[in-house]
Amino acid sequence: MRIATYNVEWFSSLFDDEGALFDDDGWSARYNITRAQQTAALGEVFRALDADAIMVIEAPDQSRGRSAIQALTGFAAHFGLRARDALIGFPNDTQQEIALLYDPDCISVRHDPKGVASGPEGARGAPRFDGAFRIDLDIDATEDRVVFSKPPLEIAARTRNGFEFHMIGTHLKSKAPHGATNAADALRINIANRRKQLAQAIWLRGRILEHRAAETPLMVLGDLNDGVGLDEFESLFGRSSVEIIMGEGEAGPLFDPHARRALGRKLGAAPTTARFWIRPEKRYLQALLDYILVTDDIRARNARWRIWHPLDDPECWHNPVLRDALVTASDHFPVTIDFDDAS
Repeated sequence: MRIATYNVEWFSSLFDDEGALFDDDGWSARYNITRAQQTAALGEVFRALDADAIMVIEAPDQSRGRSAIQALTGFAAHFGLRARDALIGFPNDTQQEIALLYDPDCISVRHDPKGVASGPEGARGAPRFDGAFRIDLDIDATEDRVVFSKPPLEIAARTRNGFEFHMIGTHLKSKAPHGATNAADALRINIANRRKQLAQAIWLRGRILEHRAAETPLMVLGDLNDGVGLDEFESLFGRSSVEIIMGEGEAGPLFDPHARRALGRKLGAAPTTARFWIRPEKRYLQALLDYILVTDDIRARNARWRIWHPLDDPECWHNPVLRDALVTASDHFPVTIDFDDAS
């Protein structure tokens, strides 16, 4: 069984309102790349992955006039992908959904949200992800209400060979200081955004603990928009959201070898899954942002992870067509896990 997570930068902009691919010479949302170029590159990458299921981060928009499922299934049909059915959970208003593209011959899935339906008033603990989480963010004895701009996608899955497990697809909120007018304002917004992101991580960890208590095999995958040692705010708050979600120091933590390697390093290179152009510095920044975190009962099934990095993975590097496609398709690279699914 192969499961992937892949953040496709502005996937939605490649489709019209009817869910059909533009596939033309118009500009995509990626710099200096046409829609036809990005579409062709994505087709190459998805075919190379040949995954039984792909958690698509920044999937096409689901709204009153647009269908994420129609766009994804049309994309799969266009490229003849065996992962040809799609599933979404709670839609959001960011035009960047979380969706699963999957092969119905190999895996059956359903949206399976957990927790109480808290509504806008919120609840403590681990309420349903389309509600609100009550927590004191700034230790002022007043509870704040935290929401997910992109509610995690909770899935109950069963493989053709009978292995049952749960997946939670995630895309945590960005820490970018949007709206800042000066350095002090940017710092204030950055700190507020980091508090919210850590609260989301605590909320997600609460759901993970519920699954652990029920002894449910679990996989948490997606873009956590954060990493060990990624920026100076980690020292201010003590832990990254990745460490909170993994459960560092707790019984039954989740495992991802790339996150584990990053946690253990002091000097030297760490794995990376994303590559961004820093315009003021005229250079690329690489970061570890995408993860597949699993419980021990999945890890014990001969689990093997891979980052499909065009420059770091030898097979990708020595395949010029795939290498160029990975660079053209998105600013993130796919991560896969292969494991034995015999019951």
